[in-house]
Amino acid sequence: MNRPLWYIMTIGIGLWASATAFGGLVDDGVAEWPVNIWCWGLFFFIYRNTDRKERIEMITVVAIATPMELFFSEIWLIYEYQRHLMPLFVPAGHYFLFDLGRRMAKRLKVSWAFPMLLPFVPLVLYGLWTGGDTSGVFLLIMVLGFTKWGPEPRLYASMAWAALAMELWGTYLLNWTWAAEVPWTGLTAWNPPLLVGAFYCLGDVLVNLSVAKFQGEPANEVVA
Repeated sequence: MNRPLWYIMTIGIGLWASATAFGGLVDDGVAEWPVNIWCWGLFFFIYRNTDRKERIEMITVVAIATPMELFFSEIWLIYEYQRHLMPLFVPAGHYFLFDLGRRMAKRLKVSWAFPMLLPFVPLVLYGLWTGGDTSGVFLLIMVLGFTKWGPEPRLYASMAWAALAMELWGTYLLNWTWAAEVPWTGLTAWNPPLLVGAFYCLGDVLVNLSVAKFQGEPANEVVA
């Protein structure tokens, strides 16, 4: 099973199908359900056919990502979903993106992690200068911090790009929309924020540390 291909197709086609109701072929009220069923079917297929360690990772990702999503979208209100409430396929999709980022990271040298983040710097400065994305500076610091001190720097560098690609596609399709003004902060953000991967990196750090604790092993071995 070529997992990266399945992940990319599931995320790409799934977001399109949900946003457009399969190109208008089904009623908008039920558009998410085929995507929900497919995503969770794929999730449980992987769960059934993998080892104990990855099963722990899968459960941990869902357990962490779900409340984070609800907090960000329903309490903090930094973005809003197309149909207001978080689609059921989102937690499973978080695992697909996590595993995709991890598989990308394995192909990288550790020394590449920081250079991969350098293209973000001038864009962050541009967002700050124009006032369109003043939150980018703080998100960049978060990603650099995770990459410097987190247990798997390659993963965070990979996730910064993978998350941005997914977010650009999802916001283009209007699956969700990020607030131009970040509540509670006085900061602004693009739609999506350039360094939206910082939120995914935070989730990945929590997953890495939680699984390592459960397994009784060093955190940097979880995704190596």
